[in-house]
Amino acid sequence: MVSSQQLAQLDRLERQVTTLVAAYQQVREELADALVTIEHLRADGREREKQLREYQNQENIVKLVQTIAGGEPTQANELKQRLNEYIRELDKCLAYLRE
Repeated sequence: MVSSQQLAQLDRLERQVTTLVAAYQQVREELADALVTIEHLRADGREREKQLREYQNQENIVKLVQTIAGGEPTQANELKQRLNEYIRELDKCLAYLRE
């Protein structure tokens, strides 16, 4: 026969298990949220790196154009536009090759 002390002990164990299960589920949800946040941050980092490379390319183009054109604004703008077009085409080709 089961004593009242054993029933009380089983009741305490049941409450502890219920508390542990609830805590476990909460930690799992927090982990899932953290993983989503990490993935968003990684994607954001990749996007920022891409933007940085684009800005660096633009800066290099401007320097190159200024060096080649020797200070004439009209020639410099035309050269810059052509170089930008070439770079866009190269980027498209590279993106196509990656697929």
